[in-house]
Amino acid sequence: MYRFVVFDVETPNRFNDRMSAVGITVMEEGEITEEYYTLVNPETFFDTFNISLTGIHPAAVQDAPTFPDIWEKIEPMMSNGILVAHNAVFDLGVLRRCLKHYEIPWKKYARYLCTVQMGRQVLPGMSHKLNVLSDYYGIPLEHHIASSDSHACAVILQNYIKEGADPKQFIRTYRINE
Repeated sequence: MYRFVVFDVETPNRFNDRMSAVGITVMEEGEITEEYYTLVNPETFFDTFNISLTGIHPAAVQDAPTFPDIWEKIEPMMSNGILVAHNAVFDLGVLRRCLKHYEIPWKKYARYLCTVQMGRQVLPGMSHKLNVLSDYYGIPLEHHIASSDSHACAVILQNYIKEGADPKQFIRTYRINE
């Protein structure tokens, strides 16, 4: 069984190159073993759209740690397992751009799994939005709260595996550093 590091990020603006929050849910042997959440001071401006979507505004993050501060805490988690996200390319792209902006070295490639892609094979013919799947599986969700989104994504993955999906066939590689 794999160690999955399910994560979700929220962003402050349309550029999606900084985080305003991150949630991480770790799964080992099919069970949730660890969860982490923090607001992040993105050190940039907020778009009205992102504020209304996430509920995170500049005053909420003014005293929050910056990405380099949280990276020290989350890097050991992120480096030890298969990264998982719902629409993973988005979250991985934000992570890559944050690492690049702050000139933080990390591995060149990361193995990942996308629960949207997996869901299209496990549950064909239905919407694969996180809130729709959460309703389908009866998972409580505060959508666009990174901790809730990462937790829901982890439980969705648990359900896919219980329904017989083999995660191995969905694991891909994402280029983190150029």
